[in-house]
Amino acid sequence: MAVKTAAPTSELMQDLKAFHHYLQAERGMAKNTLLAYGRDLERFARWATDGGVKSYLQPTVHELSQYLSFLHEEQLAAPSSARHLVALKMFYRFLRLEERVQQNTVELLSAPSLWERIPQVLSPVNVDKLLAAPRADDRFYLRDQALLETLYATGSRASEVVGLKLADMYLDGGFCKVLGKGSKQRIVPLGAPAVAALKAYLRDLRPKLVQTNTPPNPPLAKGGPGGVPEVFVSRGGKPLTREMLWMLVKKYVRRAGLNAKVSPHTLRHSFATHLLAGGADLRTVQELLGHANICTTQHYTHVDPSRLQAIHRKFHPRG
Repeated sequence: MAVKTAAPTSELMQDLKAFHHYLQAERGMAKNTLLAYGRDLERFARWATDGGVKSYLQPTVHELSQYLSFLHEEQLAAPSSARHLVALKMFYRFLRLEERVQQNTVELLSAPSLWERIPQVLSPVNVDKLLAAPRADDRFYLRDQALLETLYATGSRASEVVGLKLADMYLDGGFCKVLGKGSKQRIVPLGAPAVAALKAYLRDLRPKLVQTNTPPNPPLAKGGPGGVPEVFVSRGGKPLTREMLWMLVKKYVRRAGLNAKVSPHTLRHSFATHLLAGGADLRTVQELLGHANICTTQHYTHVDPSRLQAIHRKFHPRG
């Protein structure tokens, strides 16, 4: 008999919370659908934590088949069981998008051909439209411009960008340190436009935003004015959250007249694809993205077949 535990792990709960936000903000799902998916995944979380899987990030075929048996034992109606499986597949699809699971983990749930989806990628022209969307008369123009430039220049995840610290920025050297999955740090170059945008924001706007957090005659704070170490802050001078970042990107996506499905992760996909299209080495792109497994990076070679065609023409004797 499986050993009972008190509650789902905090890591699993954080992933479920992020998934709920993804469905709400990115997929625009109705409230009732969100509630149904939430209930279904709470059932999975309890089952997983009660010993159903050794690691929810690495489920085995046997463990997943046991979950199907568990749903049957719960005497759920067939449509309800089917909905549970749909919710679970979407959750693992999200985990793959977030690079929390390996590709083969998702394939355990269904044939990849049923839902394999090439990440949406913006053309360089549309990237330029998005980066130009903040206007000089916007109240937080300097911050938002620096934010978008940083997302595209580094190809970082939304959580990594909002987690950037002032101490991570080496603007005179043209690079920053990014803290990625598993607390692994990597060095990522910043292009000239991103450096210029960041310098203007840090010089002219950020000090004003963090003033609200600064008490009278404060001691010298390690994180700068207000003691806030994060680079990107809200109008109240507090660290910008991932949810706030997503909302800002969506705002400028609408203003630029781009596909509503474009998200912060789209800029990451675009970053990788544009580098590969320009002839960058796959291993280099892997390092810049912070992928633990190059198989994840290879996914982008399917997005841009022109790169493979160019390599074939250049190196094949009859190309």
